[in-house]
Amino acid sequence: MVAIIGQPVSAGVYLTGDFDSLRWHATGADVVTSIGYLQVIVAIMVWVRLRRPSPLLATTAVVAAETVQYFAGLDGALWLHIPLGVMTVAAVVVQFIAAWRHPLPRRDTHHA
Repeated sequence: MVAIIGQPVSAGVYLTGDFDSLRWHATGADVVTSIGYLQVIVAIMVWVRLRRPSPLLATTAVVAAETVQYFAGLDGALWLHIPLGVMTVAAVVVQFIAAWRHPLPRRDTHHA
């Protein structure tokens, strides 16, 4: 969540005239995208181990939006990049809050 919240901050700094911050924004996009793909792997493990598909479905939707948003930014399609960026930041914050408030149940482990 911290990584994705940094994205609009670096974009805002860029828009104030600090053109070097575009490099920070691009690096942040790489970090956010990588974390998203790692989150998909974790969500797959949750689905396999706990038979809970909802984290995988929500994560896949956000990562798909992040991927489209990433390539829209590379292409300079700001008409898509900016609103989709706002939506993905909001979606990640909502996911974080949901995971914090309603954690998945622990599996009981039996020691032999």
